[in-house]
Amino acid sequence: MNLRGSSSIPKMAEEISKSELRSSAAATSTPSSSTTAKSRWSWPSVLRWIPTSTNHIIAAEKRLLSIIKTPYVQEQVNIGSSPPGSKIRWFRSSSDEPRFINTVTFDSKEDSPTLIMVHGYGASQGFFFRNFDALASRFRVIAIDQLGCGGSSRPDFTCKSTEETEAWFIDSFEEWRKAKNLSNFILLGHSLGGYVAAKYALKHPEHVQHLILVGPAGFSAQSDAKSEWITKFRATWKGAILNHLWESNFTPQKIIRGLGPWGPDLVRKYTNARFGAYSSGSVLTTEESSLLTDYVYHTLAAKASGELCLKYIFAFGAFARMPLLHRFDDPTQS
Repeated sequence: MNLRGSSSIPKMAEEISKSELRSSAAATSTPSSSTTAKSRWSWPSVLRWIPTSTNHIIAAEKRLLSIIKTPYVQEQVNIGSSPPGSKIRWFRSSSDEPRFINTVTFDSKEDSPTLIMVHGYGASQGFFFRNFDALASRFRVIAIDQLGCGGSSRPDFTCKSTEETEAWFIDSFEEWRKAKNLSNFILLGHSLGGYVAAKYALKHPEHVQHLILVGPAGFSAQSDAKSEWITKFRATWKGAILNHLWESNFTPQKIIRGLGPWGPDLVRKYTNARFGAYSSGSVLTTEESSLLTDYVYHTLAAKASGELCLKYIFAFGAFARMPLLHRFDDPTQS
């Protein structure tokens, strides 16, 4: 294995209603995605406080990826249900329904090396949409939504420790790999996806030909920081409040859900800023920005699941509780 480094409510209701119609049409052509939809989301979007559903996510994904020139196949890969005697936290649930990993595979030339892409926190595979065409010209690109994220299944998050949380992502990815019968691939992870990819490669090095980490999170611990700014900030009233929210697992997604029909406006402002004024490359076109905003909203507003990993993997200030650098120093650590 090699390592390399605001709108009015009437206007919004009209927009949501149009989105609902497009989503319903798209969902009829993707029956597999309906297996993960919840019956409690069966009301029309305009009558829901949080106007989203699993079908909305898949439909928004289709609209975003319609920009891509390279043909692709979208599928919900079954990674199984609770095996007898399983101690894997992500299998624990009040039901024995199978879990699914949302997967897109792009057409490639014969014998092209396989590149698997793993997204970061609060994201999903569609965030890579501007990279797919270029990468697919040289690789067999497969991008996934991690368990509990994007259009993948969102089981109740029952992990209570860093070890269990890592297993949630690593072991579900391994079940996905088995279902796809993949080996000897290039594994690329971005941000939190880099953390997961690195931990997976340490546990299953026999399957990873190359590991590529793009802006990976989780390399350093708070004790590795050269300054004491986080300790001093915690001592302030603002820091104490933020630290309490962090340890209470208050995620940014909860704000989006709490805003209900105003949520899309906040997401629109975020995407315009993050991928517009503060973008280091070419800014998004009007069409790209609109499609990405719609996609991001639905992935963030959906049921809380994988997002709840945050406080178990990172301490306040985004310092890893079990840093990657320590693991690479001693790969035998569990």
